[in-house]
Amino acid sequence: MGDDTRSNHAFGPQPVRPRRRRSPAKRSGTSIAVEVYQRIRSEIIEAKLEPGSRLKIQDLCDRYQSSLSPVREALNKLSTESLVLQNAQRGFTVAAFSLEDLEQLMRAKRWLNEIGLRESIVHGDLAWEEGVAVSFYALSKETRYIDAARLERNPAWDAAHQRFHAALIDGCRSDWLKGFCSTLFDASERYRALARQKGLTRPTHLDEHRGIMEMTVTRQADRAVSLLNAHFDRTAELVRRTLASRQNEVEAVGDR
Repeated sequence: MGDDTRSNHAFGPQPVRPRRRRSPAKRSGTSIAVEVYQRIRSEIIEAKLEPGSRLKIQDLCDRYQSSLSPVREALNKLSTESLVLQNAQRGFTVAAFSLEDLEQLMRAKRWLNEIGLRESIVHGDLAWEEGVAVSFYALSKETRYIDAARLERNPAWDAAHQRFHAALIDGCRSDWLKGFCSTLFDASERYRALARQKGLTRPTHLDEHRGIMEMTVTRQADRAVSLLNAHFDRTAELVRRTLASRQNEVEAVGDR
């Protein structure tokens, strides 16, 4: 017994071996491609990448610290969403803004969202109603801009805004339609960002959303659709003014 005790302490405390550091987990090729896609897509929608500008793959690799493959994959995917155009001579370019494209976009947006909203009002259950009301409440709690003087966007408001419009049609029983409406929402956001860059906005957006919500949860379909379309049209009018201003600027430069 004594020998055992002495042997346990004869050589003092044993040295602690240093732990081997774990090398940081490497990102998979898939995660890098997704990240690059999301970053390019976000900058296109926010109009940070100039519409009509050429997207040079090597420049994008340097910008996003990526290899060629994820960038090519991202651009190919964005071309299927009509946010990027692919041309045999010029390669990839950011989709340009045009009045004709805006009008086509807004017509499709009105048509599909009307179908989704009417179907949701007919078939949506109590949980759908609550989703619409809760998403409006969340939207109402967010400030529209981080810096109102500079019209600096608030990402939290943007996310709440998208969730509100998605909630309106969430009871339509068609994932296909909801997917198309989501794509159209993002495409129109790109135009809205252009108007914001020109300092064009309106203070009535919260009242507009409140009216749409109230008519929706009380299942007044015709009135809800009318308010939703009017909401879309007000945004489109701001963009039309912006496009006209841009065209005037181009013509003024050409006359010099």
